[in-house]
Amino acid sequence: MIFIVVKFKVKPEWTDRWPELTANFTAATRSEPGNLWFDWSRSIEDPNEYVLVEAFKDDAAAAHVNSDHFQQAMKDMVQALVETPRIINTVIEGEDWSRMGELTVE
Repeated sequence: MIFIVVKFKVKPEWTDRWPELTANFTAATRSEPGNLWFDWSRSIEDPNEYVLVEAFKDDAAAAHVNSDHFQQAMKDMVQALVETPRIINTVIEGEDWSRMGELTVE
């Protein structure tokens, strides 16, 4: 799978509106064939930083980046950003989360 993590530094005046700004993009991406997950989190150390963890089947990433909703999101999000987002994009084995062996809840 293609595994991606992106950190977005958001302008303080956009921080509380970020989920609304990205809602259509999120919904459209989650409905794409080949999307495995697309999950937003907010940093507890920096309330102006959102982290996106996403994954796609190997053959689905190009369609995602070339989609109309992706192109629109790039235009919509730039106004709310302090800096260029930081990204990790890699290919890993599997298509789902594994259980953590070091910490088992029974």
